[in-house]
Amino acid sequence: MILSNKDDLTLASLTFLAIIFAISWYKSTKDRSRFPPGPIGLPVLGYIPFLGPNLHHEFTKLAQRYGSIFKLNLGSKTVIVVSSSDLAKVVLREQDDIFANRDPPVAGLVITYGGQNILWSDNNLYWRNLRKLLVHEVLNNKNLQDFSSLRRSEVRKTLKYVYENIGKEVDISRVGFLTSMNVVINMMWGKSLVEDEKINKSDVEFQEVISKIVELLGTANLSDFFPGLSRLDLQGVKRQMKQQLKTMDNIFETMFQDRIKLNNNASKAKEQEGKKDFLQILLELKDQDNTTSFKDTQVKALLMDIFTGGTDTTSTMVGWTMAELMQNQDVMKIVQNELKEVVGLHNIVEESHLSELHHLEAVIKETFRLHPPLPLLISRSPNQSCMVGGYSIPKGSNVYLNIWSIHRDPHYWDEPLKFNHNRFLNLDGVTKFDYNGTNCNFLPFGSGKRMCPGVRLGEKMLMYILASLLHSFDWTLPDGNKLDLSDKFGIVMKKKEPLVVIPSKRLAQEDLYM
Repeated sequence: MILSNKDDLTLASLTFLAIIFAISWYKSTKDRSRFPPGPIGLPVLGYIPFLGPNLHHEFTKLAQRYGSIFKLNLGSKTVIVVSSSDLAKVVLREQDDIFANRDPPVAGLVITYGGQNILWSDNNLYWRNLRKLLVHEVLNNKNLQDFSSLRRSEVRKTLKYVYENIGKEVDISRVGFLTSMNVVINMMWGKSLVEDEKINKSDVEFQEVISKIVELLGTANLSDFFPGLSRLDLQGVKRQMKQQLKTMDNIFETMFQDRIKLNNNASKAKEQEGKKDFLQILLELKDQDNTTSFKDTQVKALLMDIFTGGTDTTSTMVGWTMAELMQNQDVMKIVQNELKEVVGLHNIVEESHLSELHHLEAVIKETFRLHPPLPLLISRSPNQSCMVGGYSIPKGSNVYLNIWSIHRDPHYWDEPLKFNHNRFLNLDGVTKFDYNGTNCNFLPFGSGKRMCPGVRLGEKMLMYILASLLHSFDWTLPDGNKLDLSDKFGIVMKKKEPLVVIPSKRLAQEDLYM
């Protein structure tokens, strides 16, 4: 058979296309082989157990099967999970710039006016300016020191409240929430504003709003993994978060208006001179005509960061720490004896005492190890494809750090499931554990650019509240109650059941509680 020139050209074209297809297929197969191993999952849907209620446990089981880095698909999302200290160091420290972006969930975008806050913004100029503003203008050492009397006042109110409920059942996490909430409210917009009835919503309602926001942020939402379903909002997450945003937005608007009235009142302004609350600092910066100025919605988004981060996490860790001490009564006695020696039963705890409470500090760190408030941290999204542990990590994937697993890994910790605060007493003078992510075996707040900017305030508040409660009262479980240390997964990992305890008087004088 004789082929025409036209036939020759067609055959050559088909051959060329076949070669190109073969090369592309080979390269794609080779690239896929460089991805981390992991479960195959179902077509289109991906790995369904990802949506389960105990994600940190599920990821830990998968790590035992596939290794310290594995991959799974969920809808259109590629998920990478890292479960070792060495690889966490690569992500959080060595390639921090690459992994400093976010892929916000629908709920996160709604509650922060489109992701205008620190938590969900990408690593860009806006985010850097916002973080710099919060750390250097709002949460600087001077401002934290200026508000020490306020923290003292709120902790004293808490002690009085608990004293009035001696012999009765007390929800310890709620006590921690109310204390931290009152401190944050006062630091954000001043005591004079909190007294306004329009702002001062009932404690229960306020706690419910914040708790609901945190719950929705931790909900596995189908719309996050199947963008085509976003408009349908099948689980109602978007709708529910909009309701919470409306409540918080009304509160913020009232704050803004009252702050403006206060600033316009000459006598009040003079009274407040030199004692600027966070809202006043932010509004003044907003009005400046420079690169740090921003809009009302951006101020609100930043306030949302401060509010949720400064209340829910603190109260959660108060509950976990007290639960571990109730479980380990010998450690409880050690901590209370230390408080007795440092503070004395004729005095109350002051912030100046905290640096001497080494056993309490170690207890809190051990609690963070066993019960990290963010068990998977907040997922990171690489801005380019890169290599981690010899595997290819695709650009735009969701990378989770399984801190819960790292903190319980026998390669890093002796008897990892045992509560042992002595491991944090730094007896050898060499090993260092802090909250800044310097030791990748201990990362309760992550490390690098995206670690929590409010760590110093949170650490101070948590230790001060716990020291005061443990020094001022003895604690017992109600008759017939069993201590439950099971957890409930979410963006913040809470106790499955709240810790209810009964306080009894410990200090020598009644007026110390007033």
